Amino acid sequence: MYERKIPVDLDCPLRLTMSLIDSKWKSCILDELRHRALRPSELHKIFPEATPRVLDMQLKELVEDGLVAKTIFPELPPRSEYAITPLGMTLIPIIDAMIAWGEKNTELFERKYGMQANP
Repeated sequence: MYERKIPVDLDCPLRLTMSLIDSKWKSCILDELRHRALRPSELHKIFPEATPRVLDMQLKELVEDGLVAKTIFPELPPRSEYAITPLGMTLIPIIDAMIAWGEKNTELFERKYGMQANP
């Protein structure tokens, strides 16, 4: 497990919140799980550019933080799925605000990356 070299500032609510969703994939995972529970293989298909190791680590951290629940079904072969928790759902308005901001400012991304945004 990753250990932070610099301790989290417990006096800054913004930094605390960002420490939970600061990775490249966590907010995207939460956004997908808002609609329905998904199996790990489904998440890997949704995010093919994410390495399996990174995606699995970030899912594990989301579970440890209580934002996502993992259910393992006792069957052969074993099957598991991830679902957003009520605590995780409280982050959805923040994610929605980030999506809306990104949609409103697509020209910034076109300038920064030199390409058209996906329709």
